[in-house]
Amino acid sequence: MPWQPSDLYQHCLIFNYMNKANLISIIVASTLVGISIILVLNKPREVEVPVNNVSIVDGVQIIEIDAKGGYKPGTSYAKAGLPTIVRFNTKNTFDCSLIVSIPSLGINQTLNQNGSTDINIGQSDQGSLAGSCGMGMYPFDIEFSS
Repeated sequence: MPWQPSDLYQHCLIFNYMNKANLISIIVASTLVGISIILVLNKPREVEVPVNNVSIVDGVQIIEIDAKGGYKPGTSYAKAGLPTIVRFNTKNTFDCSLIVSIPSLGINQTLNQNGSTDINIGQSDQGSLAGSCGMGMYPFDIEFSS
């Protein structure tokens, strides 16, 4: 059967249809990727609300911090000039937040995987005391004021 001009027309229609379908697929996929990126980048930041994690028992200030996948709260507010213990509470903690590092005090201590571990930091002056996990990935601060 010889080649007919109508065959060329049919091939062009099929090719044109496939190009439109591909173009539409690319546009839809690009739009979905763009929307995903916008949603991830515009995720509302967590605002840390000051919590009452500090108590004074028999003249000793106790700051309680939960350690698992980081430290919560990230910032604690305490009184300067009081003997202070930082109590790290853990529950099935197996990440790097098990190792607490407070470089300015020379503290590098491994916590229990479950329960609580007290670290005596003595009396602190006004200012900030910075600590982190052993890898430096999870920071925490204690702000001391009068």
